[in-house]
Amino acid sequence: MTVHLYLHIPFCHHLCPYCGFYKHTPGKLANRDFVDAILAEADRRGASSIAPKTVYLGGGTPSLLSPTLLERLLRGLAERFDLSQTAEYTMEANPATYDLEKARLMRELGVDRVSLGVQSFQASVLQTLGRDHTPEDAIKAYETLRDAGFENLSLDLMFSIPGQDLALWQADLDQALTLAPEHFSAYNLTYEEDTEFLTKHQQGELDHDEDRDATLFHAAIDRFEAAGYAHYEVSNYARPGFESHHNRAYWAGADYLGLGPGAVSTMNGERWKTLPDTAAYVRATKAGIDTRVEIEVLTAEDRRLEAVAMRLRTREGVALDLLPTPDPLPSLIEEGWVVVEDDHVRLTRDGKALADPIAGMLV
Repeated sequence: MTVHLYLHIPFCHHLCPYCGFYKHTPGKLANRDFVDAILAEADRRGASSIAPKTVYLGGGTPSLLSPTLLERLLRGLAERFDLSQTAEYTMEANPATYDLEKARLMRELGVDRVSLGVQSFQASVLQTLGRDHTPEDAIKAYETLRDAGFENLSLDLMFSIPGQDLALWQADLDQALTLAPEHFSAYNLTYEEDTEFLTKHQQGELDHDEDRDATLFHAAIDRFEAAGYAHYEVSNYARPGFESHHNRAYWAGADYLGLGPGAVSTMNGERWKTLPDTAAYVRATKAGIDTRVEIEVLTAEDRRLEAVAMRLRTREGVALDLLPTPDPLPSLIEEGWVVVEDDHVRLTRDGKALADPIAGMLV
């Protein structure tokens, strides 16, 4: 069976106030039992019959795992899954969570792509975001990965942070382009449910400025495209041949298996979440109890709606035959937000800044 594999490692040294993913500090839970629980879950999901096209370790902070646990986990995956056809093996990492020895171990164990959570190179912006690394830590972390032999690196950046103006964002872009990774993800800050940032926004402590969103978004497009990076998805830029295979599969609606507490899977028309409680997840796995929750059967209409929302964000756009009839295309074309080419609807430069509301109009 060919699918894409995602592992959720929920441990973070410090909990960022804007992040809505399931995560927590390691405490006593980052241990052998946790790794063995993931491997047991892999066995339960039929790992021996699965040949992942991509593997992605996200979180949380996978690079926070100790070298011993990291080796146990990655070797355990290699023993269970057929990785001979895996085209991309990505691991998320944060600055100051690994040294050269651990980076070399990651590479030795098969990881060939790292997504580095920089977010900003400006001390003031990092402070607003509640990040616990410095700009110097981020640069050192990048250089360490290069020294370890990684030839496919992605930097995560964030923009439209309260207090961040165009000059600060341009300074981030300057530094990021100086490092010259193969890929960038540049995310517009959003206020996620159950986060400290949302509470502060609701209390008026943190602002949201749509004009700032658009200005900084277009500045990123201009700078990255001028430097030779293709804008292949609303939040993602890559040098030719370095687009994220894992994310492209996700946007295309491919099946993927998620392992670890809080991970989501979509396989054979079903979607489920894995129990988002690390201690309970480990206990249940040890006891042989199914850790799936929120199981749903996806209808054809569910898949169509998701396809429109996801594919519209990509360079390829969404096929016309996925759109309802009658549709709002004429008005969107007149506004200059979309074009129709080769039987696909694609966002224009202005339309990309409005991807989500436009998708809402099209479904």
